[in-house]
Amino acid sequence: MPRMLKSVAIVLTLLALIPLALLVKARVTHSPSPRLMVIPDMDNQDRYKTQQASPFFADGRVMRAPPAGTVARGEILDEPAYALGHVDSVWVESFPRPLDAAALARGRERYGIHCAPCHGLAGAGDGMIARRADFLREGTWTPTTDLRTDAVRERPLGRIYDTIANGIRKMPAYGPQIPMADRWAIAGYVRALQIAAGGREER
Repeated sequence: MPRMLKSVAIVLTLLALIPLALLVKARVTHSPSPRLMVIPDMDNQDRYKTQQASPFFADGRVMRAPPAGTVARGEILDEPAYALGHVDSVWVESFPRPLDAAALARGRERYGIHCAPCHGLAGAGDGMIARRADFLREGTWTPTTDLRTDAVRERPLGRIYDTIANGIRKMPAYGPQIPMADRWAIAGYVRALQIAAGGREER
């Protein structure tokens, strides 16, 4: 083979290896800059934020309501007393299912996570958030309810369950975060706090 052809072949071979070398370098080295994505795989795409408007839908809303008749997984309402806390608009007065010691312990744990920051460990309405709001005195805080008062003690268990699920006044709904069984467990623990403070016993 002539020397000229050998030189050209060597140069072309080296040039052909450059893209491979660049790919290896890009694969093994670290860079503070985002990598070039030839195929984005939906990692970066146009999207709307919560509560934005959209001309795509007739009502102009980005957030869509679930289709009629759909039920969230694990939320089948075949037992209204257990799922809703009421039957035919009448609050449930007792636990729809037996509440054992394990469920009550679970209620205490979940109460400590979701409820105690505002209502306090004993239900006196003196949780960390409530105390902080009292200290700041900004005038925008609605005082946290003392769960041991007669007004709350007289509420049926179903209403306490519903309050946990759907909220009340300034209290937000915790239904999306707390499953049904845990809502009843928390309601049971709230009743236990009331009994410990001198309230009525629920059966």
